[in-house]
Amino acid sequence: MKYSQFISPVCIFLFTLSPVILSQQPYIKRATTLCDSKNNSTSVLGYTCNGLNHTCQAYLTFRAKTPFNSVSSISTLLAVNSSHLSQINSVPENAIFETNQMVLVPVTCSCSGQYYQANTSYIVQHSDTHLLIANNTFQGLSTCQAIRAQNKIHTKNLYSGTRITVPLRCACATKNQSDDGVNYLLSYLVTWGQYVQRISSIFGVDTGRTLAANSLSEQDSNIYPFTTLLVPLRNPPSSFQVTAPQPPPPRTSGPPQSGGSSRKLIPVFVGALGGGFLALIIGGIVLCVYLGKKGQKPKPVLTTESSESVEKQIVKEENEDSLEFLESISSISQYLKDLFIAQRSMDFAAIKKKNGDVLKEINLLTKINHFNLIRLSGVCFNEGNWYLVYEYASNGSLSHWIQEKSDQKILNWDQRLQIAVDVATGLTYLHCYTSPPHIHKDLNSSNVLLDRDFRAKISNVGLARTAEGQEGLFTLTRHIVGTKGYMAPEYLANGLVSPKLDVYAFGILVLEILTGKEVSLLNEEVDMQVSEVLASDFHEEDGQVYVGKLMDPSLHGNYPEELALLLFKLIGNCLKKDPSDRPNIDDIFQSLSRILTTTRSDCVG
Repeated sequence: MKYSQFISPVCIFLFTLSPVILSQQPYIKRATTLCDSKNNSTSVLGYTCNGLNHTCQAYLTFRAKTPFNSVSSISTLLAVNSSHLSQINSVPENAIFETNQMVLVPVTCSCSGQYYQANTSYIVQHSDTHLLIANNTFQGLSTCQAIRAQNKIHTKNLYSGTRITVPLRCACATKNQSDDGVNYLLSYLVTWGQYVQRISSIFGVDTGRTLAANSLSEQDSNIYPFTTLLVPLRNPPSSFQVTAPQPPPPRTSGPPQSGGSSRKLIPVFVGALGGGFLALIIGGIVLCVYLGKKGQKPKPVLTTESSESVEKQIVKEENEDSLEFLESISSISQYLKDLFIAQRSMDFAAIKKKNGDVLKEINLLTKINHFNLIRLSGVCFNEGNWYLVYEYASNGSLSHWIQEKSDQKILNWDQRLQIAVDVATGLTYLHCYTSPPHIHKDLNSSNVLLDRDFRAKISNVGLARTAEGQEGLFTLTRHIVGTKGYMAPEYLANGLVSPKLDVYAFGILVLEILTGKEVSLLNEEVDMQVSEVLASDFHEEDGQVYVGKLMDPSLHGNYPEELALLLFKLIGNCLKKDPSDRPNIDDIFQSLSRILTTTRSDCVG
């Protein structure tokens, strides 16, 4: 017993030291946005120089994106040999990568003081901040803390034209890892909807080894976008590993990340379309027969303005009446009975009553399926009218929350930002991942509906039109339709329609979300203040004064001023007069996602 009492503390002591002996690097978690922090407990300043060698061959990943989407541009940005980059990715030196294609980057990783890094230089652009350079330009291969520490900049702001050094996150294998057969460490850029097991499988690595390399465990294995995950490798990574088809991210995490053609998605959507169309037929039969038997129209509960239709709600009748009616219809199979019974728990559905030819609209709605687009769940034709059955958004339209604020109807900062991200996600799906691409044409706050969790869903998608012609741009000589205040100048003046039409409307929509004013109330004074914000040279002290004047007073200052300023900058880009100067919706989605991640990281911190 005495021996046990003596040995036990020693065993505990050795167990406590085991992570140090294994030289695991701590995963950065959500610390990337705490730009004033100098605490390296989560490796924000870099991976600790604790490997077997002070200099080694290491690898990074980078996702191609304009303007860094070629061998030469990525090589220049990351200060690597273009020949080596082309060889490891099995492409010629003049190759252009597809958007979001994963690119392998070989680097020489060296100790610089206490931390490993591979250095590159960067010239500060207008509106850059430490955080934007780290998370936007370099996608998380560096951190705002490391950039500040490396350059010892004494001013809060960065100024255009300044050349800075950017330390890229890399590491060398430790003695223990080397003894275990690990020869290289790869700094993998984590994106939305990913997890350690899937990343490990891409490179044929045991999940436990990847967890250990990052001081993670099965109980603590959460990883986040815009961070790096160290993957221990026996052999150099290959282009086949990063170009092999990857499963799509969860539906709620955003649009597909693959930069390939929409045709690659066809096998996935064929099954979804078949099942979805069958559900429409079944749902339509049940609804039509039910309405015919009852001899009554759906009871109107909620109405929104529309030039062609009226939105209504239908409340399920008493269970006894429904089942009695169902039993009396001998032509309906037992399968339909079971389906109807299974859906008894659904209390509400959104009904759109329409006249005329709706087959084109139905055809489109049966081909699209995304969390941020209102779903068509049934179709009925009764007494000369079409009834389109949609999913029900219990919190109504965004315009309702903007126009009728009360103590119980105030959206907080996080909700507003999530709504903006959701709308951008839905538009990205329409613009980039439907075949052919589609333009909504009438995006406004009345066409953005909120579910019970205040997640946004775009409605009236069935009226969208395809992006035809050269680069999705063509001329309409007549039939200019839309909502006043949201229509882009080139559309009003010349009838030009392109995806940038939705981008302009999105800018107005986000302006409404931030100011709490509907578009009709954004008067000349507000317009002038917005112009001042957009014209500012991103000096936070001045910009934040303007932001304070513009933001919805009901927020009571409960928002991060620097991030709000970034949003107004984004709005300014969306509202450029020349449509070619406006960003693509995919770029907008990426920027908003980073801002949302920053907001939630700050809340956790």
